[in-house]
Amino acid sequence: MSKTFKIYAVLFLVIAVLLGVLELSKKEVIDWRKNFDINQKSPFGLYVFDHEINQLLNNEVTKSEKSPFAFYGQNTKILPHNILLIQQNLDKSSAEKLLAEVNKGSDAIIINQHFPKFLEKQLKFLTTVVNYEDKNVLKLTDTKFKNDTVFIDKFPSSNGFYYLSSENEILGKSDYYKSELQANFIKINYGKGHVYLHSEPLVLTNYYLLKPENKKYIEDIFSYLPQRKTVWFVDSKSADSEAASSPLRFILANPALRYAWYLLWVGLILFVIFNVKRKQRIVPIIEPLKNTSVDFVKSIGNLYLQEGDFHDMMAKKSRYFLHRVRLDLMIDTKELDENFAQKIHLKTGKNLEKIKEVLVLIKKSQDPYSSVMKEDLHTLNKILDEILPQ
Repeated sequence: MSKTFKIYAVLFLVIAVLLGVLELSKKEVIDWRKNFDINQKSPFGLYVFDHEINQLLNNEVTKSEKSPFAFYGQNTKILPHNILLIQQNLDKSSAEKLLAEVNKGSDAIIINQHFPKFLEKQLKFLTTVVNYEDKNVLKLTDTKFKNDTVFIDKFPSSNGFYYLSSENEILGKSDYYKSELQANFIKINYGKGHVYLHSEPLVLTNYYLLKPENKKYIEDIFSYLPQRKTVWFVDSKSADSEAASSPLRFILANPALRYAWYLLWVGLILFVIFNVKRKQRIVPIIEPLKNTSVDFVKSIGNLYLQEGDFHDMMAKKSRYFLHRVRLDLMIDTKELDENFAQKIHLKTGKNLEKIKEVLVLIKKSQDPYSSVMKEDLHTLNKILDEILPQ
């Protein structure tokens, strides 16, 4: 074992011990954000509710990541059932589909801090905000539930309902300040079914569900739903259980494993940096291959010039030009007549007289008995470069 490797090993162990000490001494920070995520164990996640809902509703719950609009678009003949939404941004299309199902006999319970204006107008209710400071008590109006309450002591939403029509029924109120009784749980008859609206979704979060005294209140809320199948619409970001249980997601979700993962990568990167820097071979200088194409062209040109065979050079130049006409301009070159000249003129836009002049020279180059001068070759080359530049 080399001395350098021993130094790296010691440094690696020292860093690992320091990170371990820092991790053990670090105080865990509680996430008090209202995420309403079924995979989150933070205070305001829905992890506990997600695991208890089947028992609460007698194992008849189906979760759907799709919006109500997409779900009912694919399930057009579904029997009357219960519908559950918790803290969802309900768009107008989904709300219309949901109300259509309620109209046919389904019951919907929506537990949201805020409700869309379309729903307020359609169901004839209004929402308001009452300042409860930082505390609130929720109770139910039915006398048989009079002892079942929930004490909201962390970030109440302070939302409620007012201006209810005669068809609406108040099922629950806020009762922290005796002078202010505010409806927060109402029942609305709609067609053959009913819509239940609750304005405080915090009652379903981990923080409140883990308190035994709150259990009865939650059971009372859902007791208004009939015993039948329930479709729970959840956010796709929180319903992706496969992604949530993936190995990397699991590692990053646990602080100890997350720091171990980071430490592993930092160690590997440092090891590669220090070893590559010392052990890299000298890169040899390789001369690039010399381009001899120009020299070859010059040699061929000098050869023809010395031979003085202008007729042969003119014939080759003519054949190359006709080849390009066939390939680039898509013009047949069998007949070099007036029609051929007109086609080239139309395709290239070049002077017709010069095109006719060059055709005369091309025909001259094709005649093995014609006499070609150096001036003929020069004129041909110049005009061809004007018609079809290289």
